[in-house]
Amino acid sequence: MKKFFIGLFIVVAVFIVMGFFVTIGSVVTVLNPPEQQLHKSSILLLNLDGVIEDGEKFLDKLRRYRKDENIKGVLVHINSPGGVVGPSQEIYMELKRTREQFKKPVVVSCLGVAASGAYYAAVAANKIVVTPGCMIGSIGVIMQFANLEKLFEWAKVQRYALTTGPFKDTGAEYRSMKKEERAVLQELLDDVLDQFKEAIASGRKLKPELVTKYADGRVFTGRMAVKLGLADQVGTMDDARKLIGKLTGLGDSPELFKPRDHREFNLRSLLEEESKAPNWKNLAEDLLRVRLRGQLLSIWPGALGL
Repeated sequence: MKKFFIGLFIVVAVFIVMGFFVTIGSVVTVLNPPEQQLHKSSILLLNLDGVIEDGEKFLDKLRRYRKDENIKGVLVHINSPGGVVGPSQEIYMELKRTREQFKKPVVVSCLGVAASGAYYAAVAANKIVVTPGCMIGSIGVIMQFANLEKLFEWAKVQRYALTTGPFKDTGAEYRSMKKEERAVLQELLDDVLDQFKEAIASGRKLKPELVTKYADGRVFTGRMAVKLGLADQVGTMDDARKLIGKLTGLGDSPELFKPRDHREFNLRSLLEEESKAPNWKNLAEDLLRVRLRGQLLSIWPGALGL
């Protein structure tokens, strides 16, 4: 009898251990699913949404899949007011590299907003397709600061800093900005604007003086952008799909490959619980304003209320 119970215990223990490893394996698979495989010629479909704070997620997918021989081109859907200059430029350069080094056409589709840094990224494409009423352009650069000097005085708080140079605490919130500091920052903004204009002139094959004329921060409708040469044609996402199909020789309805977003499930679950949670949207917007303060931005504040 004793041997029977020992044997039974061993069997149960084995099943428990096996179940544990099966469960762990399932969790790992959900959190880190296997690489998606392509088995026929397809177009890589990527989304560039929201404020561009870093391009890591977008660029990871682009770099990973553009090397695949079954990926014949890239279709990018943009709905973004722009964002931080550096990441916007990186996306632009990698899309351009996709065209020039990997010899794969890129088409951008804009249905809502493709402003500032998002438009910077878009001009790397072979073609830009826009809906007639989308907001596009806002060619310019901005830096935002907050002067809280009066607030600190009211709170009887004295803020100061020790620096190694006269410009080290430029933009500090505890004092007003000096004239010479404004001049230094304006020089930065003007240089980045020149880089932006050069990218547009090169990508859109426009005369520099025409780009300069409209590089004053204004936004355009999609229809206006086409007339000015800032975009190629008025159309829908389906029209953009047909165009990339034509450029790649895959026909009017090419197969689209959308890489899996590993975090998509968690985000959806979080949104479904919104009614039970604090107002995360307002909190996120407040945090966004803080994160973007003092950075070189190519963004359309009107789209965010910043």
